[in-house]
Amino acid sequence: MFHTESDVVFVKGLTVEAVIGVYAWERAITQPLLIDIALETDINRAAISDDVNDALNYKAVCDDVSAWCQVIKAQLLEHLAGQIADKLLAKYSCHKITLSIAKPTAIKQADAVGVQITRYATAIEDKPVVSKDDDA
Repeated sequence: MFHTESDVVFVKGLTVEAVIGVYAWERAITQPLLIDIALETDINRAAISDDVNDALNYKAVCDDVSAWCQVIKAQLLEHLAGQIADKLLAKYSCHKITLSIAKPTAIKQADAVGVQITRYATAIEDKPVVSKDDDA
């Protein structure tokens, strides 16, 4: 299923009704989106403790992604995917996210069309340090 060297918490086939699209008629309705998410994270602590508090909560991930889709009301799937990935990386303890969003009703001749993106968490040590002397 996943070709990775780290642990993965995943959501497959999350269905969300949301406003998505560039045409005026699309802005006036909701359409179904099918979302798959793979969050690469370390699950060792939860595996040892068997405590949900040590795990990445996939129910919370689903609730957040559903809410964000409805609030963002993106025109493009690319924009929506990028926004969701950024928010997941900011909120949850994971170092890599692969996210796909499909519109199953967009093209009559196709089962679905969509996008898939991969994003990485930025390590704190990768951010430049700005000293007070740099402001002068």
